[in-house]
Amino acid sequence: MSHTASRAHELDTSNFRHLYIGGEWVVPSTNRLLDVISPFTEEVVFQVAEAVIEDVDAAVDAAHKAFESGPWARMTPLERAKILEVFATALRRRRKEFATAWTESTGVITSMSDNSLEYAATAVDRSIEQATSFSFIEKHPPENSGNMLIHEPVGVVAAIAPWNAPLASMLTKVGPALVAGCTVIMKPAPQTPIEAYLLAECADESGFPPGVLNLVTAERDASDHLVRDPHIDKVSFTGSVATGQHIASVCADRIARVTLELGGKSAAVILDDYDLQTAADDLASGIAVMSGQNCAALTRIIVSRGRHDEFVQYLVAAMEKIIVGEPYDPKTQLGPITTKSQLERIERYIAKGIEEGAALATGGKRPSHLTQGFYIEPTVFANVDNNMTIAQEEIFGPVLCVIPCSDEADAIRIANDSPYGLNGSVYTNDNHKAYEIARQFRSGTFGQNGTKASFAIAFGGFGQSGLGREGGLKGLLPYLEPKTVMLNERP
Repeated sequence: MSHTASRAHELDTSNFRHLYIGGEWVVPSTNRLLDVISPFTEEVVFQVAEAVIEDVDAAVDAAHKAFESGPWARMTPLERAKILEVFATALRRRRKEFATAWTESTGVITSMSDNSLEYAATAVDRSIEQATSFSFIEKHPPENSGNMLIHEPVGVVAAIAPWNAPLASMLTKVGPALVAGCTVIMKPAPQTPIEAYLLAECADESGFPPGVLNLVTAERDASDHLVRDPHIDKVSFTGSVATGQHIASVCADRIARVTLELGGKSAAVILDDYDLQTAADDLASGIAVMSGQNCAALTRIIVSRGRHDEFVQYLVAAMEKIIVGEPYDPKTQLGPITTKSQLERIERYIAKGIEEGAALATGGKRPSHLTQGFYIEPTVFANVDNNMTIAQEEIFGPVLCVIPCSDEADAIRIANDSPYGLNGSVYTNDNHKAYEIARQFRSGTFGQNGTKASFAIAFGGFGQSGLGREGGLKGLLPYLEPKTVMLNERP
């Protein structure tokens, strides 16, 4: 029986019934509220204001005015970076509150949430560093000519974050957008809006000009209205493929800029030189991260047919050792699924896997010792055909599919036989072979011997995993428009 008490009371909720627009906490147009439901107690732990179309219009108007006639876009990158430094300091002062918000809203275990702020805040640190390392004004030959390439802010940005990693995802958008000189409207997922409220509170004390950073919390209709607004110059979205497709079509209609970080069905190939138990232990611990609700998770495991059964034995043993429990329990390794609807979605995929003939090796049901909360056992399917639904569609939960292959070439063919292309890995002791296979994978990130990702370099995917990249220099450029200027002499 679940007995974890909510720690929601530890957060100051005084601003949660307001929206942050034009540098002020404003009363929304209606009394409508969004419920934030704890995934481990199944109770409403927070209620926040629900923005409607009139509120979205006010936020867009504030951001548009701040961009067109405010000082932000006309400041130098260094001047903007100084305010971002104050912002980063404000974020770090509230580390415990951000940790509580993530666990309360998503059920992520405290060993992750306790470190979430420092990891997420590095997005702002990178942006501060780019104020000096990136050439916002490039001089071009011939020498002494007035030929320049000037990188100017793209304009008003709608930053739309997902429910699984609301803080890190939002800051990965907000940091580069702000240092570029854009103004921003934060639109968090309605299931997990609390981190965005804390971000807005930090912004409110950091000295941003009014309208530079705004917050609206909205359901689908008002969110769609935001994306369609002609004053939104760029949309940066992280979430599902279906929503990403819709946003892309809306942006295409009016030639708005768009960055999409979508789903994944990432493959890991285990070569015959690698120890199976080591690979099994690593893959099991990897799928436990965020209860498998991680777009970069390695969920298709490809192993040679002759070693398939032995690997499955090791993987089942590793998965069955994972402690499923309440997120505040320090022993817990895998917490609940974030929402009831997502849990039910995972259960439908498990049923579909059984129906299509995959062998359920372990898991597949709710843990018997947890009668409250949205929990699912770590699950392994063996002898999966890559054409099966569970191998082609993103489950977004702690479910692994083991796929046998005939040889290395077949393994790479299977890995690339997917509409997604976000992440990939090869388990091998041969660095040269790892590089050789990396160059054959159709994925935005590739690692050796485990799940790897770097927002300091770039993160994003091929195919239906999205458009563009986040993090690093590649994550700054989408918030800038290059302007070629050719004068008779250098000014």
